[in-house]
Amino acid sequence: MILDDIKTAGGEHCETSTLDVLLRHAGIELSEPMLFGLGEGLGFIYWDGKNLPFPFLGGRSKPLEITRKLTERLGLTLRVKETISARTAWRNVAEQIDAGVPVGLQLDSYHLEYFTSKVHFGGHFAALYGYDDEKAFLVDTTQQGGEVSTSLESLGRARAEKGPMTAKSLSFTIAADAPPAAMPDAVRTAVRANAAEFLNPPIANFGYRGIGKTAVQVRKWLDRGSDPARDLPQAADLMERAGTGGALFRRIYRDFLEECTTLVDDTALRTAYEKYREITPLWTEVARLFTRAGETGDVRYLTDASALLSELAQREQEAMTALAAVQSSRS
Repeated sequence: MILDDIKTAGGEHCETSTLDVLLRHAGIELSEPMLFGLGEGLGFIYWDGKNLPFPFLGGRSKPLEITRKLTERLGLTLRVKETISARTAWRNVAEQIDAGVPVGLQLDSYHLEYFTSKVHFGGHFAALYGYDDEKAFLVDTTQQGGEVSTSLESLGRARAEKGPMTAKSLSFTIAADAPPAAMPDAVRTAVRANAAEFLNPPIANFGYRGIGKTAVQVRKWLDRGSDPARDLPQAADLMERAGTGGALFRRIYRDFLEECTTLVDDTALRTAYEKYREITPLWTEVARLFTRAGETGDVRYLTDASALLSELAQREQEAMTALAAVQSSRS
């Protein structure tokens, strides 16, 4: 069973690529930046620990949060299923495909046969739009090929893997049981909520405080890993090319804010957009400095990156403070 009329090109980020497939089926077409922004996707996390070979920098919210917040924001119906039973896990998705409904999946990308980079990542998403006796047919990001397939056996392993960021064979569908909420109202609420979370992190590793903490920690990165020539360029690659859309998701969020300014007339919103226009290339420069530090072993590149990150912490705090001031629809 393979569904017709599915857009299989894929996008830049896995969860929003999956959302695009499911929402188009429900009759809703939005740009990928709009999906990311309405889902309050922008964030920051600095994470290090004894079990990690090298510190992790993240630029978005945790897995499935974009989907949960987007559907809530637009008034859509999200149905999520999880199970530890392989038989039930397959039935959950096969019944939907047989009924003509594409399904979102959370997976560990390590097991997907079309992935050339074999690294465990349990927070990956793809949209299932068909299957036969041997293969599952998926929509993944453009980087991974868009229209792809993997064996049913490998799909089962990817869904059932245990470890950081994984889920229990999680699948989900989206339905528009009523007209979606008005976009200007949804935009105003989403940017204010995203700003509130970014400006009030629960611990110092998150939000603008996390960026400031990273500024201090990166100075030690040449001594942190076992192989800086590998670790530092890899960290940069994750920031720029690992489904982030570039600049650790800041490019996607900048484009979201630009689109918002065509929907909402608000001075604070325009201010935030202009600030993220300036912020975005600075993150790309930080990634470049990480790469050069790894290639040369020269700590001066990390010193420069540290200074830029300190500046970025302040700039992002200012940008999010502007978004927090966006007027509600009733003002």
